[in-house]
Amino acid sequence: MSNEELIISGLKLMVLGMGWVYCFLAVMIVLMCIQEKVLAPFKNALMPAAPAPKKPAASSDDVKLAAIAATAVEMARR
Repeated sequence: MSNEELIISGLKLMVLGMGWVYCFLAVMIVLMCIQEKVLAPFKNALMPAAPAPKKPAASSDDVKLAAIAATAVEMARR
């Protein structure tokens, strides 16, 4: 086989491989859209609403640490 024939064979193989990947991705997208529509009625049953996270109250230690950090920053700036 000459170099020209090898390059043409390689290009054919590349196009064939890329075509299979493109077809697979197109089929996967279609199936995911169908799945979304089929499972839409069950959305609340599958994913219950999570409760809102509670914000912890600042403890006295946190307030003291914040004051110490603010003082340290002021001293470093001087």
